[in-house]
Amino acid sequence: MRDVAAIRTAAGFFMQLDFQFGGGHAHKAFRHYFREDVLPLLGASFSPKVGDALFKAASEMSQLLAWSAYDSGNHALSDRYMMSTLRLTQVSGDRMMGARILTNMSHQANYLGHAPRAVTLARASVEGGKGSSTPRAMALFSAHEARALSTAQDHKGAARAMNEAERFFERADSVEDPEWLAYMDEAELIGEFCHCFRDLGQGAQAVRFAERAVGLTDPKYARTLGFCRMVLAQSQLINGELEAAVSTAGLAVEEGDALQSARFQRYVGDFQRKVSTYAGNPAVEQFNELIRDAMNRLDDE
Repeated sequence: MRDVAAIRTAAGFFMQLDFQFGGGHAHKAFRHYFREDVLPLLGASFSPKVGDALFKAASEMSQLLAWSAYDSGNHALSDRYMMSTLRLTQVSGDRMMGARILTNMSHQANYLGHAPRAVTLARASVEGGKGSSTPRAMALFSAHEARALSTAQDHKGAARAMNEAERFFERADSVEDPEWLAYMDEAELIGEFCHCFRDLGQGAQAVRFAERAVGLTDPKYARTLGFCRMVLAQSQLINGELEAAVSTAGLAVEEGDALQSARFQRYVGDFQRKVSTYAGNPAVEQFNELIRDAMNRLDDE
């Protein structure tokens, strides 16, 4: 069990690095630890109690490896780790973590523009998690179903999934959750909803929820905070508030330009393309200069 405790401690350390600096920051070191220190243990001899705890801990670390690869833009590697993690959850019978992996796969499919696949995986996550997952976990799964349905422009379905996520979250403190769910707080839920309203084109709602998410998000979740600021900027742009949008996006870049996250950089790039039609605007020109400086600093690092 000391080995299991060590793995969980290491997973918590790497998770915090991922949240604060992006998936690219320590992915190679993380892979080395998993390959050299975790995988050999899975072939050792152990009691059923230790084996169950060991495979669950390995699953937690494996899913984080998949997520950090996804955040770094290495989608092929992420796919392999996600499938490997699913097999680990089957060995330990950990249906809640299995549902979490389906949610992650939905998230990635959504990011890559595969909305129908994202919806199917998210729905499988919700159904697979029922009866074996805590209310907080079910809130996470339902929120990501809402994300996928919003991308697919299913307004009614997205509203239903958001309502379900809210109802699950209302009971989130009624039972004890695993440590890997600690990040799923009110700020995270509101952050998922602001993405939904943005994708549905509901600018006023998106701004309102994004402002709440920015205000609630703990700075230690730097990447999440950067995403919420960029969604706020995109939502302000939907509402025709160009200067406010550019100012918000500029703050996101100034606070998060060191994030080694391909996803964060894509948020910024998408926004930059949307404001390119206002190329003569001084605020837009200043924002573009800020982006150039930030990218040069990343190249130097």
